[in-house]
Amino acid sequence: MITVRVTAIADETDTVKSFRLVRSDGAPLGPYPPGAHIDVTGPTGITRQYSLCGPPYETDSFLVAIKRETPSRGGSDAMHDTVRVGSELRISEPRNLFGLASGAAEHVLVGAGIGITPLLAMAHQLHREGRDFRLHYFASARERAAFQDLLEGSGFAGRVRFHFGVPRHGQQAALDAILSDLDPDQDADPNFGTHVYTCGPKEFMQRVTATASRSLPEDRVHIEHFQPPDPSGGSGEEFELELGTGEVFTVPADRSIVDVLAENGFDVDTSCREGICGTCVLPVLEGEPDHRDNCLTRKEKAANDQIATCVSRARGPRLVIDF
Repeated sequence: MITVRVTAIADETDTVKSFRLVRSDGAPLGPYPPGAHIDVTGPTGITRQYSLCGPPYETDSFLVAIKRETPSRGGSDAMHDTVRVGSELRISEPRNLFGLASGAAEHVLVGAGIGITPLLAMAHQLHREGRDFRLHYFASARERAAFQDLLEGSGFAGRVRFHFGVPRHGQQAALDAILSDLDPDQDADPNFGTHVYTCGPKEFMQRVTATASRSLPEDRVHIEHFQPPDPSGGSGEEFELELGTGEVFTVPADRSIVDVLAENGFDVDTSCREGICGTCVLPVLEGEPDHRDNCLTRKEKAANDQIATCVSRARGPRLVIDF
């Protein structure tokens, strides 16, 4: 973990604050890949994941924006109410589960609410490189749109379109309109053609994904999750867990792989423990995972060769992982 100091705090909306962070030892922080996030351990000791939203090529500082959630999972209230300029926090190195496709002909960024944060970093990078992109930003009202002044006044303002006050029942019509002209070439290399990136409330992302997938293959539609997976899948059945080194353990229905391994002296790196950040992902050698995370992509889940050990389980009686 890295110790950082807060050098500036800004009210982006009445519920969103941005925090500029620099290393306490004066060393550079960046650059970082656009779409990346960091773990932030706040004053209460709770660790949460936040997307980096400043220009990714800047090396002197990181910028995160945090929305006060109601109800809060324990991180946003402390950051809003306790952290001040000069406060020290602990952060991780950036991790990227939401990267830009390197050779895409066009990038379509579709965000809602606080979901603008990773897309803003992408827009900075794409603009700097002179690449083709457009950004659609949905917010309940103009005053609820974080970074509105930056988006309207920046060099890439002509590529940004705001969608203010669109009700939930009207989102589908708006998405139909803005995603109707996507490159339909299904046979192109997945790294090329048009790629869509979305971040925001769960239902909003589901609508974007379903709409974009009418024209594009699944591997050209990218999602960033802020929320833990839906726990409705239940705890599941007991299964045997074998390590590549030969040790075998029983994972009870009410315990996670991470917990069982820790109890037997095998520590897995973890952060969120909610299937969001991807820190605990390990390779699968045999067996079929029951994926319950929001960090692996659909393509990665379909391959069944890795597993988020903090939340996911086995579909069969036995799972072999590489540890």
